[in-house]
Amino acid sequence: MLKKLFTIRDFIRWGSSEFNRHHLSFGHGFTTALDEARYLVLHTLALPIDWPDNYLDCQLTGTEREQVIDILKQRVNSRQPAAYITHESWFCGLKFYVDERVLVPRSPIAELISNQFEPWIGGQPVNRILDLCSGSGCIAIACQYAFEAADVCASDISADALEVAAINRSEHDLDEYLTLYQSDLFDDIPAQQFDIIVSNPPYVDAEDMNALTAEFECEPTLGLAAGDDGLLLVNRMLAQAGDYLSNHGALFIEVGNSQAAMMEKYAFLPMTWVEFEYGGGGVCCIQALDLKQHQKMIESVNSL
Repeated sequence: MLKKLFTIRDFIRWGSSEFNRHHLSFGHGFTTALDEARYLVLHTLALPIDWPDNYLDCQLTGTEREQVIDILKQRVNSRQPAAYITHESWFCGLKFYVDERVLVPRSPIAELISNQFEPWIGGQPVNRILDLCSGSGCIAIACQYAFEAADVCASDISADALEVAAINRSEHDLDEYLTLYQSDLFDDIPAQQFDIIVSNPPYVDAEDMNALTAEFECEPTLGLAAGDDGLLLVNRMLAQAGDYLSNHGALFIEVGNSQAAMMEKYAFLPMTWVEFEYGGGGVCCIQALDLKQHQKMIESVNSL
């Protein structure tokens, strides 16, 4: 059958059919088999993802056919997300290097960054930003683009993740600007005041971890698992973040499907849950003064 496939369109169609036939799952930048097949085919041919449809009927050379077949079969056989196969992903319209040491960027926080965290910052000056649990560094780097004059720091407990973040820092010519810390949350971050702390920490609860598909199992468990209720790291973060925020600052945390657990456990804490224009959810904003005012209650809840 493969001998009857000649054009770019033929291979995109065949690839998407193979992906569906083998029940692959998506969610690492692409939501459908067709979109991911299109990306992999065009990437292999060194063509942009927005290659015009009227050129999809161009025929492939023999070598190109072999290369395209190989990468589509690799996606099926390995069950790796496409980003790990091509070592590239996009966040806030920016290209990033990724591999199995970090999660594939996909956070709705990108929309917040594009809007410079308004209206939650309220026009206050943003001089220092911390990306906590940074992984690939995509959030911190996108923040540096959005706030060119700000000092941006990125932190992660994983030395492997920080190696990837360093690659991306260099790729974006930010070696002299973006500071990287290896730290277990705030433990090894020097005392300082940030105007924005933003975090996409591990937040997958035990039940959801047990239901992960093969594609998500390719990602580092350290970046996903967060205990029975998904709040293992969030609990510590809330107890400490107030000490690292300026009085007009704010904390933005993504907790995904653990939103209900967080709302129940911290019902006393004022939280604004962001509604995104382009999809996604499970991200809240907490003002610095509210964190400082309720710090004793947060510590009390966590001690139970």
